[in-house]
Order: sequence, then C-alpha cells, then structure tokens
Amino acid sequence: MLWHEVLAEWKKQQKAGQRPLPALHAAMDAVIDAQSEKLAIPRRFTSIMRDIWSLQPRLEQRSGRRPYALLEHEQFRAGFDFMLIRAASGECEAELGEWWKRFQQASPEAREALLLAAPGGEKRPRKRRRRGPRRNAGTEGNGAPPPAGD
Repeated sequence: MLWHEVLAEWKKQQKAGQRPLPALHAAMDAVIDAQSEKLAIPRRFTSIMRDIWSLQPRLEQRSGRRPYALLEHEQFRAGFDFMLIRAASGECEAELGEWWKRFQQASPEAREALLLAAPGGEKRPRKRRRRGPRRNAGTEGNGAPPPAGD
C-alpha cells in the first residue's frame, strides 16, 4: 500500500547522494511519519512493514552466504511473498521469485549450484594477502641494535 511512496522517496534520497540502505531507511521513516499524521498505525505493524521493505533489496542479492542468512530472517516469508506480488505486477523480475522458490526447496548441494548459477554467484579467487616487511629480530624497531645488557 505504501511501498510506491517508499520507492519514490528511496530514489529521491539516492539521487541526493545517500547510499542505498541508509536511503531506504530514511525513505521508510519519512513515509511512515507522513502517514502517521493522517492515520494511527500501531508500532507492531510499522516494525513488520519496515522489515518487509528492508528485505526487498536484500532478496535481489543472491551471492555468498546472504541467501542462507535471509532464509533465517524472522520476516523472510512475508518479504518473499511481497517480492512475489512485486514480480506479478512487473516491478521486479519474475525470475527472481522463481529462483527463491527453488532455493527454499532445494537440497544443500542444489542450493550451492543455484548460488553459482545466480548473477554474481561465480566464485572469485581470493586475493593473496601480502605481509608487511619483516623486522630484523636484533633491532628495536628503529634500526638501532638493542642496548647491551649489564
């Protein structure tokens, strides 16, 4: 019901230079505050609304461990159902909803295959971490030899 207002405000916040997730949270706050002036919405409902809305961009990220973490989210099912409604209306890709349906029902091996097949899911080789230069064991760190003992 209020999602389109949140979406418009979110885009406006991003154009103003705010990063995506803080912009989404600012948009949710602005829309709920404006709506609260006209209609009293109990906090138990607004917190669920915020959870569902904040899951929407996270459901689009299908790489790494994120999908597993989302499955464990308390409001995952509500967010998933809302994403399916968005897909049915053409707001997001229907393939995204199908992918999440398959991911929920898949075995652990099939889930890994789905993650690899998802956009951005291919595993990238990790960059080798370079160590800093080694200090000489006989110096105090400033290049001078250690003081002689008595």
